Parts: sequence; structure tokens; C-alpha cells
Amino acid sequence: MRYLHIAIIVLLTALVLTFKVQNLQSVTVQFLSWTALMPVMALILLIHLLGMFTGGSLWSLFKRSYRGAFPASKSV
Repeated sequence: MRYLHIAIIVLLTALVLTFKVQNLQSVTVQFLSWTALMPVMALILLIHLLGMFTGGSLWSLFKRSYRGAFPASKSV
């Protein structure tokens, strides 16, 4: 099973690197009055990191809410 996980990681890494090499052009990004020119891969990396942060925060909130809704039973 360990070799399967390693193979999947290597495959996904190769796909990401291939995507990075093929998308070197820059794009203009606008947010409110802020404008930036950045490579497509940097934009995707930024969005991925923001997604990891917000997803982790949401997961933490769900876990905390679930624990609060079902307190551990105490034995007498």
C-alpha cells in the first residue's frame, strides 16, 4: 500500500510540474482597485494555498461544532 501512495504522489507531482512548464504566460488579476500581473502557476498556487487555509479552518469549525453538539458521556 505504501508503494501505491508513493506512485500517486509521484504521478501528481509530475502532472503539476508539467502544468507549470506549459503555463508560463502572465495574467492580469484585479481585486477591487488592486491590479497585479502574475504567472498563471503563481495564481493557481495562491488560490490553492487560500483554499487549504479556508478548508482547514472550516474543517476545524465543523469538528469543534460536532464535539460541542455531542458531549462525551460520563460514567458514574
